[in-house]
Amino acid sequence: MVALDTNYSRAMVVVAHADDAEWGCAGTVAQWCNNGWEVVYVLCTDGSKGTDDARLTSEELVSIRKKEQLDAGQVLGLHKVVFLDYEDSMLEPTLDLRRDIVRQIRFYKPDILICLSPLRRLDGSSYFGHPDHLASGEAALSAVFPSSRDRLTYPELLEEGLEPHKVSEVWIMGHDDDDKFVDVTDYIDVAVSALKSHSSQITGEDVGQQLIDWRSRTGEKVGFAYAESFKRFLMD
Repeated sequence: MVALDTNYSRAMVVVAHADDAEWGCAGTVAQWCNNGWEVVYVLCTDGSKGTDDARLTSEELVSIRKKEQLDAGQVLGLHKVVFLDYEDSMLEPTLDLRRDIVRQIRFYKPDILICLSPLRRLDGSSYFGHPDHLASGEAALSAVFPSSRDRLTYPELLEEGLEPHKVSEVWIMGHDDDDKFVDVTDYIDVAVSALKSHSSQITGEDVGQQLIDWRSRTGEKVGFAYAESFKRFLMD
């Protein structure tokens, strides 16, 4: 368990959908925001498919989910939420998606970038990975290295005034070999409140208690009441 570098002040979270970050890292983000960091969310898809409600159109759902994410961002204290608006459930780790993430990295210059894992989990559980999650993870990692670093990659971004930027650390959510644990005990209530902002995605179960139980199990591994875990990569 490595303490947060006190020289850091900016972070970015790249995910596929509204609510992905709240499930994965809201406690960590709440802590950073409380400590005065500028934290930016980058959402790759428009969230236009995630409903069982036959009364909703994709256009209506996009509007609902954007508002939910902005509401969650207010709870957490986010600096900015960026919507890339790729079609939900159709995301691929294309060069265009990578460029669009590079653009955000070069503009906001995060010290730490959090993303989803690009690897499927084939451990026999009922969840083996959403293809949008895998695509966003692959695109985000490729954007960090080498594309956001290399001046001659995406020269059109130089024309926009966006100079190369080297991210110092990458933290991956949902990895099978987590080695970075963040004590979120003081922020678990904020994390739950942020998650509950996504009311269109909440079913009959108590998602707040579900998140609490998940963070508790993670915390038990390292002696915290509640924790979030990541696979950490130092890029310097």
